[in-house]
Amino acid sequence: MKNPVAQNVADFLKHYPPFSSLTPAELLDIALQCKVVYLEKNQVLFKGGDTTHSDFYIVKDGALGLSLTSDAEETLIDKCDEGDILGLRPFFAKNDYLMTARAREEAIIYGIPIKVFQPYVTQNPKVLEFLLESFASQTRNPYDKERSGRLLSENTIFNEQDADIQYFQPIKYTRNPITANPDDVLMFIAKTMANSAIGSVIIQQNQLPVGIITDRDLRSKIATGLFPITAEAQEVMTSPVITVPENISVAEAQMIMLKHDVGHLCVTRDGSDKSAVSGIISEHDVVAAQANTPGVLLKQTRRATNNKELKYVREKLTDLIQSSIDKNIPISHMSNIVAEINIALTRRAIELAVLKMGTHPPVRFTWINIGSQGRKEQLLLTDQDNALVFEDVQPEQYESVKRYFLELAELVTESLSKVGYEFSPHNIMARNPQWCKSLTDWIKQYNTWINTPAEKGVEISTLFFDFDFIYGFPAIEDTLTELIKERILRNKKFFAFLANDTLKNPPPLGFFRQFLVEGDGEHKDYFDIKARALEPLIDAARLLALSQGQTEITNTYHRFKKLADIEPQHADLYEECAEAFNVLQRFRTEEGLVNSSNGRYLNLSELSKNDKVKLKNCFQPISDIHDLIKNRFSLTYIN
Repeated sequence: MKNPVAQNVADFLKHYPPFSSLTPAELLDIALQCKVVYLEKNQVLFKGGDTTHSDFYIVKDGALGLSLTSDAEETLIDKCDEGDILGLRPFFAKNDYLMTARAREEAIIYGIPIKVFQPYVTQNPKVLEFLLESFASQTRNPYDKERSGRLLSENTIFNEQDADIQYFQPIKYTRNPITANPDDVLMFIAKTMANSAIGSVIIQQNQLPVGIITDRDLRSKIATGLFPITAEAQEVMTSPVITVPENISVAEAQMIMLKHDVGHLCVTRDGSDKSAVSGIISEHDVVAAQANTPGVLLKQTRRATNNKELKYVREKLTDLIQSSIDKNIPISHMSNIVAEINIALTRRAIELAVLKMGTHPPVRFTWINIGSQGRKEQLLLTDQDNALVFEDVQPEQYESVKRYFLELAELVTESLSKVGYEFSPHNIMARNPQWCKSLTDWIKQYNTWINTPAEKGVEISTLFFDFDFIYGFPAIEDTLTELIKERILRNKKFFAFLANDTLKNPPPLGFFRQFLVEGDGEHKDYFDIKARALEPLIDAARLLALSQGQTEITNTYHRFKKLADIEPQHADLYEECAEAFNVLQRFRTEEGLVNSSNGRYLNLSELSKNDKVKLKNCFQPISDIHDLIKNRFSLTYIN
């Protein structure tokens, strides 16, 4: 006799992946063992930190939100609607749930026992592929063309390419792992594992892997009394060991572990058991790779309690940048993600500094990033440039209030230095009394820069027109931004000085289209990509955007894109400048990652012919934009 409830469940499942890859008989078998769960609005299915359930879930009716909780603040990460699956973590990781699943409205969901579904995963490649992509991309349905790969569906700054970064990146693993011989005694192997705090040892013979002993083997075979502690490794080891090649991706590692039901993979030179061991991949490595996503890095930043934890996030961010470069992710997309995490790091450094001060700020204030951070262009670990604006106070309070904020800024900049952001070489930081002052004093400062510009001051003052308000009271930001916009409007003298400063840096090609390189010093014969190529575009974008009253946009790429909209007659040139800027940023980022530097100086002899051509092609837009500036701005004010 048919079970009408189970048949209804099967009829529902067949319309959604991965169940659509199964036969009607298989679906009915699964449906017979499903649980039907009813959730009221705001009811929690599982919480972040809970032990994983024995089921995973598919939404029948209603909607569930997936959220991360940090510092008692719950942030919505994703929303699951009809047909979306969630709770896949038990398939791939033995640790607790990362996110909370909460009903956003009344909902009915089906709970599918993992033990029941497991055979279909290992037998059906399409089912396995779907689950791997869902878990790896943090997505409830990677086949959904409209929402594929989204990490955040609401209040989002990330898009589908973030999933590609983590899913296809090479996995990081332990190189040169500890090994033992087949005739070594288990007692000594167990002591080595305990002393080294490792979970496995590769057993090799004649330098080739023949098996593996894991902590699971010790528990199931030794602790249970099946073998004595004096037994040899070859009696207990799992053999043959599953081997994989170097540079295997996260996705591939997950798939192989799931397929063979193992928690460790042996890395060899050519991926076979006929070549030398070069590393070992553990289940922990796979889980750690899954955690290297923008959303998780933001969560870790908000939860950080000290500089060491903030530094860890910044180091993981460098890994993310490297992965983006390797996968040819657009530099503008990469910049957006990195900027948000850099901002979060600064905010957390400020919050921790306030706690360390022991007293609340005496008045409201705003922290400003300027320069490359203010433009959201800081991909590499370069120096910090920042400032602080506090509310106006009575004259008798001014010194004590300023003293508080200077002490606060000292703590923040010290913290950022320990995270990896070097101090400004020109001391353009909020810890400097010159750049920590009241709103009225900042208004006076900007009035001076705008109304009485001087050549010697332009280089420093222009940095302060590339600003980003990071933390604090929004009204201060609004007041300062509106004042700047009002003061620069039709101010010919100000723009003449900016134009003159911009044109001081000519296109970086000499006679016969030769690169202009450094003539002496530490970087002799190197090409200064920052000063000779990036800064001319940065300066031009700033000048032209401000002249159009665009004070809200400070990013160079987005400034050129906005100018293309405002001035369609020059749209082609602005688009070329935007593209050239991105290409140059990529060159600098790649250089910095390879040499653990700020990427400023390129060794041209190390570039391929194609790269040199690509680099030179970026210089024509610089020449053309300079011509436009010469024609547009009167330089009669310049002596």
